[in-house]
Amino acid sequence: MPSKALKLKFNQDGLIPTIVQDHKTGEVLMLAYMNDESFKLTVKTKKVHFYSRSRQKLWCKGESSGNIQRLKGIYLDCDLDTVLVKVEQVGGAACHTGHRSCFYSKYNNGKLKICGKPIFDPKKVYKK
Repeated sequence: MPSKALKLKFNQDGLIPTIVQDHKTGEVLMLAYMNDESFKLTVKTKKVHFYSRSRQKLWCKGESSGNIQRLKGIYLDCDLDTVLVKVEQVGGAACHTGHRSCFYSKYNNGKLKICGKPIFDPKKVYKK
């Protein structure tokens, strides 16, 4: 199959949703956003970078906590408007709350249930 020229479809803010998945287990770890620069940095450094919508700046996942994500593969959806990155999650936790995954809340019958315990205390790691 011939390869396509890469023309990612960024949204009106110049961002593209990025799903992060453990490369061994398939567990979804988080959803964040990349811009063109963070995508290129991820490819170049093999460490996953994102664009923070709240802080309005680039960030390397794990720059504060040490829980970096080593790039193992990049996959694109059929419309080229969503990225899936498969990673090795270093340090065990992808979520800033200290949980392995940002998807630790299960919805059932109108209620949320917290699944699993945090791996680290975010107050100690981020000193907030």
